[in-house]
Formats: sequence, structure tokens, C-alpha cells
Amino acid sequence: TAQQQAVKTTEGPVLVLAGPGSGKTRVLINRVGYLVRDNHVPPWQIMAVTFTRKAAQEMKDRLLHQDILSTNQVQSITVGTFHSICARILRQDIGLLKNYHQDFVIYDTDDQLNIVKSVLGTENIDPKRYSPRKMHSHISESKRDLVTPEKYTPENYFHKVVKQVYIGYEKKMQENNALDYDDLLMKTHQLFSKFPDVLARYQKRYEYVLVDEFQDTNTVQYELVKMISGEYHNLFCVGDEDQSIYSWRGADFRNVLRFRDEFPNVKTILLGQNYRSTQNILAAASAIIVHNKARYEKDLFTNREQGCPIIRVEKYDAEEEAQFVISEIEQLERNEKIKPADVAIMYRVNAQSREIEEAFIRAGMPYRLIRGTRFYERREIKDAIAYLRLIHNPNDSIALQRIINVPPRRIGIKTIKSLIYWAGKIEKSTWEALIYLHDIEDKKMQVNHPFGTRAKKGVLKFIDLMQFLMEQKEKLSLIELFDLIFDRSGYKNYLLDGTEEGEGRWENLQELKTVAQSYSNLADSDGLALFLEEVALVADTDALSDESKGPSLLTLHSAKGLEFPVVFMVGMEDGILPHSRSRGNPDAMEEERRLVYVGITRAKDRLYLIHTFRRNLYGRSEPTFPSPFLDDIPDELIERTTKKKQKKHASRIKIVRSDDSSYENQTKWQESNADELSPENNESFQVGDIIQHHKFGKGKVISVGKLEDEKQVTVKFTESGVKRLLTRFAKLKKVSM
Repeated sequence: TAQQQAVKTTEGPVLVLAGPGSGKTRVLINRVGYLVRDNHVPPWQIMAVTFTRKAAQEMKDRLLHQDILSTNQVQSITVGTFHSICARILRQDIGLLKNYHQDFVIYDTDDQLNIVKSVLGTENIDPKRYSPRKMHSHISESKRDLVTPEKYTPENYFHKVVKQVYIGYEKKMQENNALDYDDLLMKTHQLFSKFPDVLARYQKRYEYVLVDEFQDTNTVQYELVKMISGEYHNLFCVGDEDQSIYSWRGADFRNVLRFRDEFPNVKTILLGQNYRSTQNILAAASAIIVHNKARYEKDLFTNREQGCPIIRVEKYDAEEEAQFVISEIEQLERNEKIKPADVAIMYRVNAQSREIEEAFIRAGMPYRLIRGTRFYERREIKDAIAYLRLIHNPNDSIALQRIINVPPRRIGIKTIKSLIYWAGKIEKSTWEALIYLHDIEDKKMQVNHPFGTRAKKGVLKFIDLMQFLMEQKEKLSLIELFDLIFDRSGYKNYLLDGTEEGEGRWENLQELKTVAQSYSNLADSDGLALFLEEVALVADTDALSDESKGPSLLTLHSAKGLEFPVVFMVGMEDGILPHSRSRGNPDAMEEERRLVYVGITRAKDRLYLIHTFRRNLYGRSEPTFPSPFLDDIPDELIERTTKKKQKKHASRIKIVRSDDSSYENQTKWQESNADELSPENNESFQVGDIIQHHKFGKGKVISVGKLEDEKQVTVKFTESGVKRLLTRFAKLKKVSM
């Protein structure tokens, strides 16, 4: 089979074109096992690069738990993301590069933006005219393309400003001995380019290099894997240009297309069998993606049954769209025994989720909102990490500025700005300037400094605290250091202020300690360094919570790599999918088409494609038109049954035939006046009833009506405002007449 061929073709460059649901993870895992177990390759000579920490961990777990390799063998293989592997390389050798040493810290996005803002201030550049985020984006893009500040060529005045900020940004980062995420890759490339002996060491070590999700690589990532595999040329890349949907992150699917040009002796293997989707779903996806030009032709197939037809639904607006999804999920559970947790609702932009979330809340149904974790963005987590970073690297001025007045020490923004200015004036780092101030006070020297009596007192206390904590770093375990920081700094008492919010924030810090626990048995300085590296690199967008049994709500970009028995794709309208930003840009339109392809191929058994007649998005209600991508799906794959008519407010719900031209020509509107509904249809709820809801509290029924065959009441709640509820879902309790 193609899978076996991919596993056993071990020598030379190999490009595996892996269609959706074709078992590429199984191929990667079995290939590693085959190399070690059957070809007797030492495991430490294998590098496997993934794009997420979850994928790296899954590979290790499956190698171990499927008894493919032993624990020692798995631990000897280098498995990780590009960033984590490069961070390890730099920890060893970054000292060879000018102005950097091995105890560097990794700045997250907020830290990077603070550096940009600082440079804008220093250079007297108006941040309103030259947005820090935009400046940062240009710097990041340059680094991904291996363009240093010196090589950056301005094409206009805006680019001249970018270059000016880029130069200042790099200078500040070097002063702080800090790297951003792009630096981890770029500095590794610079290290390999400037020191061939270092590159040769890694080339000789890694005889076999495997890369997952190759279509998501950017320029520097592609160059790095080519460099590392340069000795043996055993480069094994798995990808699918049809699933490349992250160009905004710098991903360049053309690396897949280039591979065969740059490696003339490459062996190309197609994993064309889809083990996930029914024939109808796969045929619909193929009918859409075939219109893209920048791709390899692929014949995908499945041995699964033809399956249910694809259901295309038109609704009046986003509210009806959401109500339809709720109703359909309930019917699938009742009639088909499909669990709600097996259902996903996917959308193009985050703004679309609000209406769906509110519909679930109104119906009293649980749901999971799948997106990147924000744990490490919470204030208390960033504060704790800043303390640890400053203890680890006293020259980290960003960490110092964050915590010098946390908890409050009467050190205001003006004092902090004065400190930064004074440090620059006396040509010292911020921390060195503080130590100098301490010496001045100890020795009662007559030296000018910018601190008043009150501010100076707080600053000196902070210096004493940090010097004490830095001394304890080598004596205590990481967990003990955590406790000491929270106690001596007063941060614990600062959080535990008697409020539920304070209690919750303290619980978050206990969770951070849990993360640190696994580093506590290492040598103290090593444990702290590795922990800081871990939290800087963590991007836990891969994890699905098992706490809720409800359907998953997620963007199409977040859906990559996931699968669900039932998928609802909502907002299938021109201007949303494809996005309005892609108009007039052929490359962007092809990526939008790939996004639809990815969404459709997440579905195993059932697929709903829903669009509306009007949509209120970004504050405006406008008529909409179906996505042009829907026209690519053959008529015979689409459900042709017309749904029953619906409710007032021009409600219409029906399955749209692919030959339907417009809503107004094809749909008959059915109006029903809620006041005319007989009492027996309203489950005894009447206008004026006082009811109780478990989430919204007490309220008064102000109207009753129907949504399809479902009883609906509109209630004005005392604290929650007006809500429309389906009585069968909402669990309303009448408390008085």
C-alpha cells in the first residue's frame, strides 16, 4: 500500500502528499519505528519536527504505548516543534553569536510589543501613525524571510520607518539578552551559516529528518531542514498543499511545490485513501479544491459508504441559523442517537460565534468554545513569570518594568520612565542602574539621580527583595522558589483580597506551580531555565476540553487536524467565505477555497452547509449571497428535500437545491401571529406569567409563539434583559400567575 511504501522508503529525499484523513500520523510513527527496529538506526540519529506540541507529544506517546519502541529509545529521539528544537540548539551554541549568551529569555508577543513601543518613544515616532502591532508584524515577516535590519531595503517612507524601528528593536533585544519566537529560527540559521563546524555537528548527528505538516513551513523553516539534512539527504516531508491555510502566519505552501525542483531525485508518494469521510463528503471536497491552480493533482478515494447527502440550508438571518443548528443537534441526538460532543459548528471569523453561543445559552445546552488557551495571558500568570524571568536574567528590563510596582510599592509610571532614561544616560542596563542606586545610598555618595524620597524608598525595597530572591535561586527547588516569591513579595496577600476574583487568580498560580512541578527535580538553575522556556513556547491551541459534553464551536482555522462525525459550516456566504479581504487577490481566493476544503474534510458522516438571506456582522445588517464555492458541489450530492415553513419575521427554513437561484424567487414566506396561538400550544405559558430560569433568574413572559414545531416564549428578566427561549430546552418554572 501507499502507507507501507512511505514507511519503508528510507533513503534519499521523500515527499509524501497526504490527503485529509489518509493516516499520515500513522505513517510518521511507523516510519520511525521501522528505522529503529528494522533498520537498526540509533534513535538519537532521528529528528522529527512537528508544528504543535500536542503532535510531538502524541508521536512520543504512540511510539511508546503501541509498543513500537522502548522508553529509552523514545527519549533518545529528537521530537519537537521547530521553535523548541531551535531553542535547544541555541542553548548550546548561541554564545558564538555576537551580543548573546546562553541564559537568554524568550519574549512573548506582549513583551515584543513593549519593546516596539519603547523604540517608538525613543525615536520620537508617533505610535498612532505607525502602529506598534504593524511595526511588529513587519519585523516578524522580515525575520521569517531571513532579512536582517541591515539587509532590509525600504521601498517607501513607511518602510524607512520600519527599518528604523527594526534596528532599535534588535538593539533593545540584545541589551536584554532576549529572543522572540522568530529569533529562535533566524538565529539558528545564522549560527549554522556563520559556523559550518556547528552545522556539521548536527548534520552528522541527524541521519534521518522527518517533517510533519510541511505545507505550513515558512522560508526559514524550510532552509533549516535542508541545512540539517545536508549530509545524508534523508529528508522525509509529509504535507498537503491543499490544506495550507496559515499564510497570515508566514506559511508558504509553495515549499511543497518547490521540493521536487530542489531535490531532482525525490520520491513522491501519494496517500490518496481517505479513512475518515463518506464518499459524498469526499466528493464535495474534491469538487471544490480541483478549481485551485497552485496544487498537485490528486485522486482521492474512500472505501466508506456513499453516506448521507450534504444538506444545504438557507436561513433568514444569523439568529435563525443558530436556532436551526440547536434544533438539528437535538433531533440528531433524539432520532439518530448522535452525541452532542460528536458535533462541531465551524465558522470563518470569530465574530460569528456570538449568535451561536447565545443560542446555546438560551436553550440551556452546554457547548465547548475551542480556541487557544489564554491561561498564560492572565495578569497573575504574567506577573509570576516576570519575577522568575528577572531572577533568571537580571538584564531582562521588560520583566523588571512589569513587576517593579507589583504589588504596589509607590513606584509610579513617571518613576519607571525616569529610571529607564537615567539608565540610558549612565549607559547601564535597568537592573545595573538599580544596583548603582543601591551603592550610592549605601555609601552616601553625592550623585544625582531622578528619584524622590518616597519613590526611592520603594525602589530600594524592590532591589533588596530581588537580590535576596536571586541569591536563593541556586539553593531552592523551583517549587520552593515559587512559594518564596509569593510570600516575600507580598503577592499572595495582594491577590487574596477576600474576593472571588482574587481566589480565582490565586488558584491560577497554583496551576502554574503544577506546570513547574515537573522541573523541580532538575538542577535548580536548569529547572528554572527549562520552565521559562516551556511557558514561553506553550501554545495550547491543540487541546480539546473533555469537561463538557456539548458540541464544539471553532473557527475553520482552528479545525485543522480535527475530525467530527457531524459538522455544521455556518456563514457560507460571499464576503464571509470567501472573506471580503480576498476579493481581487487570486492567491487569497485559493486559500479561502482551501479553508472550505479543510472544513468539509473534518466531517466523517454528516455535513451541513448553511447560509443566510441577511446577516448582521460588524454592526450592519445587509443582504447576503451564497458562497460561490457552493456552486462547485455537484447537484447529485445535495439534499433536495424542502424543509417545512417557519415563523414570523420572514422566517424561512428549507433545504436549498443547488439549482435554486435566489431566496425571494424560490421561498414562500409563512407568517404566524404569536397573539393568535391558542393557549394549548403554549404549554400553559401565557403573557404575564412570572417564571424562573436557572441562569437568567426571574422574569415576566411578554409574548408566546412558535419556532417550527417548538414552543417559544419571550421573557423580560429582571437582571438579564429580554430573552427568547424554547420552552422544551429552557427548563422554565412558573413561580406565580
